[in-house]
Amino acid sequence: MVRPYSTQSVLEFVLQRLKVHREGPGAARPLVVGLSGPQGSGKSSVVKAVAAELRESPHRLNVVEYSLDDCYLTHADQVKVAQTGNSLVQHRGLPGTHDIQLCRDTMGSLLRQEPTSVPQYDKSAFQGEGDRASADEFLKTTPPYDVVLFEGWCVGFTSLPEAEVERLWQNSTGPLKQHKLKDVQYVNSRLREYSDIWDTFDAFVHLDAQSIQYVYQWRLQQEHAMIASGKTGMSDEGVRRFVDGYMPAYELYNHGLREFRGLKVSDAIRLQFDSNRRPIKQTKL
Repeated sequence: MVRPYSTQSVLEFVLQRLKVHREGPGAARPLVVGLSGPQGSGKSSVVKAVAAELRESPHRLNVVEYSLDDCYLTHADQVKVAQTGNSLVQHRGLPGTHDIQLCRDTMGSLLRQEPTSVPQYDKSAFQGEGDRASADEFLKTTPPYDVVLFEGWCVGFTSLPEAEVERLWQNSTGPLKQHKLKDVQYVNSRLREYSDIWDTFDAFVHLDAQSIQYVYQWRLQQEHAMIASGKTGMSDEGVRRFVDGYMPAYELYNHGLREFRGLKVSDAIRLQFDSNRRPIKQTKL
């Protein structure tokens, strides 16, 4: 695997935070690092690369990789959610399409240093609609854990007051305005449930696109690579529609995430990327 450009910065940050964590009152539990980045930013690749290096000499750490994506609803439950008619939850992705209790329970087990089955999700099931893997396919982990790396595209997003959501919706000239206000408010209300997960973070990493429009380019690159490898992929127009479905959340929450708003972590960094995913700026909380 090609080492992502931001691997070294994230690795150094995690090691610094782990040293502080081990000297503090919560040393018995693993260090939990939340990592957020838009689709195509390479967050999953960064997590894999950082985890691999933490497991190797000289660190030899027990690291758990955990993704919010693996806590999507089962296919059957997602179909039920879609039947409500809300245009924003017709497929997996936005808040309201995750099993938050499963996510809480899994994180709680890891924090208690218990043997844990980490959920897995098969995005290729049901012709790409996706489904949760069976329990016997969950990732079996064994304590003691040193570090938990928890990643996801909307990790760290914080719900807004209803009046603020309405103001942003009224003033929007982008994809947000294409959806009914009540549908947008539903997603915002469901996002409140996610704060329990964010509150477990000891540290936070934000992989931030210099322009959120890069997501379209990055997803097209991923889809073209998938097709070139012989797999089935979406058309360019299909990719555009797919990314459009996520843009309302970026309109609502990306500004707050850039300010680390609502996060209770003691330390955080933001790595801002150019269109080639090269870090061009690093800032700290």
